[in-house]
Amino acid sequence: MRVNKLATQFRSFSSYLLGSASSSQQQLRRNDSSGNWVQFARFATTSTSDGGGSSQSDVMDVLQMRDFIMKVCGATQVYSEHVSQREQLRSLLRDSQDDLEARTISDSAATVTVPLSNPLFRERYLNTNGTIRIGTLMEDLDVFAGVVAYRHVEPIQLDGRSPYSMVTAMVDELILRNNNHIDTTCDIKMHGHVSWVGKSSLEITMYMSQHEKMFLETKFLMVARDASGSKSAVVHPLKLTSDADRKMFESGAARKLLYQIETAKESLFSTPPTVDEMNLVHYMFLQTLSSTSKSFSSRILPEHSAWMDSTKMKNAIVCFPQSRNVHNKVFGGFIMRMALELGWANAYSFTKKRPIPRAIDDIVFHAPVNIGALLLMSSQVCVVDPPYYLVRVRAEISNAKTGELTTSNVFHFTFESTPDEDPAEAEKIVPFVYPKTYGESMLYLDGRRRLAKQILRFKEEMEDI
Repeated sequence: MRVNKLATQFRSFSSYLLGSASSSQQQLRRNDSSGNWVQFARFATTSTSDGGGSSQSDVMDVLQMRDFIMKVCGATQVYSEHVSQREQLRSLLRDSQDDLEARTISDSAATVTVPLSNPLFRERYLNTNGTIRIGTLMEDLDVFAGVVAYRHVEPIQLDGRSPYSMVTAMVDELILRNNNHIDTTCDIKMHGHVSWVGKSSLEITMYMSQHEKMFLETKFLMVARDASGSKSAVVHPLKLTSDADRKMFESGAARKLLYQIETAKESLFSTPPTVDEMNLVHYMFLQTLSSTSKSFSSRILPEHSAWMDSTKMKNAIVCFPQSRNVHNKVFGGFIMRMALELGWANAYSFTKKRPIPRAIDDIVFHAPVNIGALLLMSSQVCVVDPPYYLVRVRAEISNAKTGELTTSNVFHFTFESTPDEDPAEAEKIVPFVYPKTYGESMLYLDGRRRLAKQILRFKEEMEDI
């Protein structure tokens, strides 16, 4: 990347994602291995490189993206227990969508650059083996979804503030393609737009590309609330200007309906397993019985297998102000990254091979996490279908005074573990897992349903190539 000038001021890159720094007032600092604080200047550029030599001077970067979110939310630059008050902006909201002008899909469309071509930015996105950290990209996606949502709604005041507060309610899957071959020296482009609108909710379709090839696709469901966050806020309807727009909108409505049906009727928390699933559980149970003991309590582990309860890995996270979002809650992207990295570590320990993230199932944000909370994460390998396997991560908020646990999120990560030389040997690399208890059997069946859906998608994609 060609450097045109050295910025006269510094900024804190580590906090661009977490909402605690201003692009024009903060210093860019990093703690080196010796513990000394080292200052790094931010370089201003007039163009970015996406590996194809194109110039994108009109595209904002991830730092400008964070600045935009901070400005529309009136967020403070320094942590305070008191959130900036915007109640006076409530009068700008409307009670009915009929009073709001319809917005087109192009009104919300945005592109943001992840400047990997700049070595000062690159390190935060690098894995130890030189590949990209998907969890860090998920943090960027969470912020980017907010940018797209705010672009859809009006009005934005002269001081840049919005009467809306946009909150991530759900991530409707995240699909990765050839993410193990991302060039860590070339910029990544994030593209996004609103694809469906309800009364107070918006679906944001986003994808990431490099060298003009898409490698990640996802959809976020954002919920609009008033400036205080105390009640829902009506958003602008979507103006459909083409058949493609109408098809996209209908697909978004169908996804919402399907999610409601699956949640109500297909969840194992409310509906018993099918007959075939119960037969499978019984068959797996018989495989773990000793043929000589004639006892149901004498269990043996089949060859090249592991008990599900032996595949657990846990983590405890103290939620410091550094991890806050603009609403003074723990940043959702931070929670997603920590969950993915715990799941990845568990997957690596389980297979002894570096796992490749392939998909992330629906993520629902059940409860906000306060600054200062203790967030407990537990991961477990639920099901294996070589070369794929699914790791479940549950995030719980612990009340230190009462010991009460409240579920914040449940994540389901699909990994692929293919041997370095012969993919046909994958079955020998990934052990099968067997449940011991009825509860573990339900986890197994739930994971089996999710993994089967992802594998079917992978096969369909291969057929389309």
